[in-house]
Amino acid sequence: MSDSRAQDEAAIEAVLADSYKAWEAGDADGMVADYTADASAIMTGSLRGSRDVIRESMALAFQGPLKGTSTYNRRLSLRFAGRDAAIVVTESGILFPGRTEVPDAGKVNATWVLEKRDGRWLIAAYHNSPVLAPEQ
Repeated sequence: MSDSRAQDEAAIEAVLADSYKAWEAGDADGMVADYTADASAIMTGSLRGSRDVIRESMALAFQGPLKGTSTYNRRLSLRFAGRDAAIVVTESGILFPGRTEVPDAGKVNATWVLEKRDGRWLIAAYHNSPVLAPEQ
């Protein structure tokens, strides 16, 4: 991996880590600080079509059902799509208060699409889908 790609990978990891930390703090503004204005997120079947909509929905969730939660995230892959785009796949889940791990039924596979704008990596799209048990 070239030095510039290693730097890009580290910057992408930092963007995701900052988003995870903001979630844990219940900070909707911080959570979307590294989202593009036109970012989209698909979660639990709903489309959130801009950074502002994502922020508003997360602020409400942090006041209600997601209050006091954090997240579990394990990177499954990171690949670059051209010079200024990257796709990250994670296994993720919500850690509710008092829990130390996410049950398998609560895990999702998430796809993050990031783009480099003016030298800064930003989240342009996010989508998750439940992890299904392997077929028997």
